[in-house]
Amino acid sequence: MASLMEMKEIFRSADAVCFDVDSTVIREEGIDELAKFCGVGDAVAEMTRRAMGGTVTFKAALTARLGLIRPSYEQVQKLISDNPPQLTPGIRELVSRLHQRGVQVFLISGGFQSIVEHVALQLNIPTANVFANRLKFYFNGEYAGFDETQPTAESGGKGKVIAHLKQQFQFKKVVMIGDGATDMEACPPADCFIGFGGNVIRKQVKEKAKWYITHFDELLKELEER
Repeated sequence: MASLMEMKEIFRSADAVCFDVDSTVIREEGIDELAKFCGVGDAVAEMTRRAMGGTVTFKAALTARLGLIRPSYEQVQKLISDNPPQLTPGIRELVSRLHQRGVQVFLISGGFQSIVEHVALQLNIPTANVFANRLKFYFNGEYAGFDETQPTAESGGKGKVIAHLKQQFQFKKVVMIGDGATDMEACPPADCFIGFGGNVIRKQVKEKAKWYITHFDELLKELEER
């Protein structure tokens, strides 16, 4: 297991940095916001808490939550236009600095492609670098389920995405940053996991992560060390 000093060196020399999105890159949980928008906020928030705590499988929680919400295409688009995701302070500067250093930045999310792509656009991250769940709709716009073949639809999916990226791009050092259990379990294959508690603190992650931060400025300072 890498020491904190070794982890900091991995971060400073990383080929790629992968971020979770909900409660990490953005301040809210996208699925909870969608649930509130569709009038089933409280029930879905409780399911999210259980999923992030790692007590139920991600796919089971996602299926159950979406079964309650049943969002239409129109509702998803209206959510993005009326209540756009709020970027976490410091993330814009951090992603910009990573890009300046030639580091590839990816968004790997258990949230929804349409919302995550909106976030990527704000951060100048190409949509090809977005891995998220895809909602399916009938021709009339009604909810028709989600694409269960996406790796991000399953527990362990974020690790599968990172393994794929390492193979595809021959990355030597990949860092995963996130707030939840599904992010922490992506290391390995990620070479380093940084726990993030700037929006919400997950007890399990705070206790187990060797490197835990509450503001992205801490990572910006690390990059200036070199």
